[in-house]
Amino acid sequence: MKILRLLLPVALFAVISLFLYKGLDRNPRELPSALIGKPAPAFTLPVLGQESRQWSPKDYAGKVWLLNVWGSWCAACQVEHPLFNELAKAGTVPIVGLAWKDRPDASQAWLKRFGDPYSVVVSDVDGRAGIDWGVYGAPETFVVDKQGTIRFKHVGPVTPELLQGRLLPLVKELQGQS
Repeated sequence: MKILRLLLPVALFAVISLFLYKGLDRNPRELPSALIGKPAPAFTLPVLGQESRQWSPKDYAGKVWLLNVWGSWCAACQVEHPLFNELAKAGTVPIVGLAWKDRPDASQAWLKRFGDPYSVVVSDVDGRAGIDWGVYGAPETFVVDKQGTIRFKHVGPVTPELLQGRLLPLVKELQGQS
């Protein structure tokens, strides 16, 4: 009994140390998503600035596209925005903007100030579409394939390294598939 009282704290310390050590190996930007490999959640939202017009992921069936979740209130969104402006100029892949939990007038003012790289921007004022997509916060970016399946998710600002090293190769690979 005395040995058990001595070994129990040592065993507990070893288990806690193991979990802490394993936690140091993880990239905090790589959050698991249960939606990878699954159909993109359906939604129909008003197009920013054209509220009588609706957009749905079905509208891009047969295309590879990006969904970028952003908000005018999001400082990190400003960091990645110039990359999306450049990507839009290249015309490599359509980018859908999901203005998440944002007032439409604030979203429009932000795009006017920083540029609009999006092929379409939908307004998710109440954030319900974001919930269906498993959005933790802005910015987040998803890659959707031609069949409407989510193939990749990134949490946080897209960096030049991520864009060149992972996103664009995946987009090109998916565009080459039938």
